[in-house]
Amino acid sequence: MDIRVLPLGAGQDVGRSCVLVTLAGRTIMFDCGIHMGYNDERRFPDFKYISRSGNYTEAIDAVIITHFHLDHCGALAYFTEVHGYNGPIFMTHPTKALIPLMLEDFRKVLVDRLGENEHFNSRHIKNCMKKVIALDLMETYKVDDELEIRAYYAGHVLGAAMFYARVGDQEFGPSVVYTGDYNMTPDRHLGAAQIDRCRPDLLITESTYATTIRDSKRARERDFVQQVHECIKDGGKVLIPVFALGRAQELAILVEEYWERVGLTAPIYFSAGLTAKANLYYKLLINWTSAQVKASHERGTNMFDFRHVAQFERAHIEKPGPCVLFASPGMLHAGMSLEVFKSWGSGEKNMVILPGYCVAGTVGAKLIAGHRGPLEIDKRCTVDVQCKVRYLSFSAHADAKGIMQLIRQAAPKNVLLVHGEKAKMDFLKAKISSTLGIPCYNPPNGEVVRVAAACAVKVHVSQTLLQRSLAEHASASITTTTYLGKRTRNPSDEQVGEPVDVVPVEGVLVSGGGSALQLKLLDNTEVAPAFGIVPHALSFGCTLRCCRSTSQRAQDGAREIGKLKMEADASAALDASVEAVRSWLPVEPDYEQGVLRVGSFEARFNVVGSSQLAGTGGEPEISPVPSGSPATCSRGDQQDANAGGEYIEVACQWKADDAPMAERAISLLRQSISDSL
Repeated sequence: MDIRVLPLGAGQDVGRSCVLVTLAGRTIMFDCGIHMGYNDERRFPDFKYISRSGNYTEAIDAVIITHFHLDHCGALAYFTEVHGYNGPIFMTHPTKALIPLMLEDFRKVLVDRLGENEHFNSRHIKNCMKKVIALDLMETYKVDDELEIRAYYAGHVLGAAMFYARVGDQEFGPSVVYTGDYNMTPDRHLGAAQIDRCRPDLLITESTYATTIRDSKRARERDFVQQVHECIKDGGKVLIPVFALGRAQELAILVEEYWERVGLTAPIYFSAGLTAKANLYYKLLINWTSAQVKASHERGTNMFDFRHVAQFERAHIEKPGPCVLFASPGMLHAGMSLEVFKSWGSGEKNMVILPGYCVAGTVGAKLIAGHRGPLEIDKRCTVDVQCKVRYLSFSAHADAKGIMQLIRQAAPKNVLLVHGEKAKMDFLKAKISSTLGIPCYNPPNGEVVRVAAACAVKVHVSQTLLQRSLAEHASASITTTTYLGKRTRNPSDEQVGEPVDVVPVEGVLVSGGGSALQLKLLDNTEVAPAFGIVPHALSFGCTLRCCRSTSQRAQDGAREIGKLKMEADASAALDASVEAVRSWLPVEPDYEQGVLRVGSFEARFNVVGSSQLAGTGGEPEISPVPSGSPATCSRGDQQDANAGGEYIEVACQWKADDAPMAERAISLLRQSISDSL
């Protein structure tokens, strides 16, 4: 079963996010945005790819909007009211509240200020929002009998969410996660993105900063306020282009705290209108903000009640004296920020600080690229750029490290990159494939990618097998030290590693009877009883005979002296052999009355030809060597053993399951007894 992905926007590009995903007969449109860098038909996604007949309601089962930024939602009203899509639209509650403000502001800028043709009107926006179904975080919503979706917190901006979609069986249906824009680092007013280990067949992730690893956030904040302070001290004006919701509030909190701490009096402005409304929604939706904001609110303080920030009026553009202005939009492509730049851009004392990503072709992108001198804004206006320009990234997008972190958390089987520049995406694609071993794709707009979904089979695993597998894995995870061939525990070396992703389970697969095929994975010990079979109990055994050499006995002198020497040597040999086995085994063996036991392995010690059984305190068991059954002697003194000399006999037996342990124990017993005699 394949998952079909078709980017209508954001394929090897930033802007106009719109991705069609088809899985198991269900088609979802993720985001429906506009491109900030174009003023022609390329501004919108090419909806002709969806349906040749134009019946988009029949072709698409659901539209999901991740957040309110225009490059993700700007074409929504145009798609529903002009192109006629009449199906369900899903987004979070804050996104539903803020999108109408963003779309209306965008419409006014295009029509009222720039004089462009109206693509959609206020009534279209209102009717579009009637189709929206708002979701809570972690709420699982059944779109129909087969398709279900779930929202995860994405950070980035207020209400932003990543969406998980699955078709069919609750555990084994094909699934996809679409991230939209997200941030893996918490900031002053929003938390970090969060997702569980959902293991989707495909993860579609943004890659805006695919090759960037940001430096310390504290260092950037310190540099930011120092740049603002120096410009104000020199009598200049500071223009900070930001999107009305998100970076505007984040940086306003930072500047407000700095003004309070240093005691500056220069005015700080928000461009009037949309930003003021946005601040109101931030106050109302405190539960969607960061822990710091929530804690402040519980103490009776709202961090969005700015004491040093006032609303900006157009009359302030030509007002003398230093000031700081937060104006939207953030890419300097339209609106109040561009209007103010036309006036302030030529002043040498003034400064423009660009805190976020700017799409190629916008005025912001040209300033970041280092443009100085005459800059054509449009056919009617050219600005002689003499102001200072600083690019200090406070973007709410994940950097390369954050993207890799999210992939590890979600544990997808495949990854597809969108919302990024091709060269940077190629680099990250190679990194994901080589480092994580996950297939990765980055198609351009209009190119279909088919990703094979895993064909999962439901198997019931027995509790006995699970417990054994987990116990074996836990035992293998214990820190061990190998010294001269001996494996010993080292409990003092406690190390905390990464969470275990996979625990291997090895059992016997059994198919059940009945009309419906049921597969069970059983432990080896459960198979025979499951079929009513009495298993055979196989045991194995061997006998070790370790003697003292003829030359050694000759050195002992008379026979009685030799017997006494044998008794002392035998006692030491038995003690050494038991200790050798005990030090190697992962569990403590039982040893008493000349018998060593661990699991099914049993070793019985006899001293043959001596007056006493060494180490037991009991009567000796004299065992003459049977005729025709030569004893195994580690020293090779076969003749001495057969001649009735003194030797230690170890009778061993064990079951098949303990064969590896028995083999090792016997080797240790033979070596330790021989070394002691």
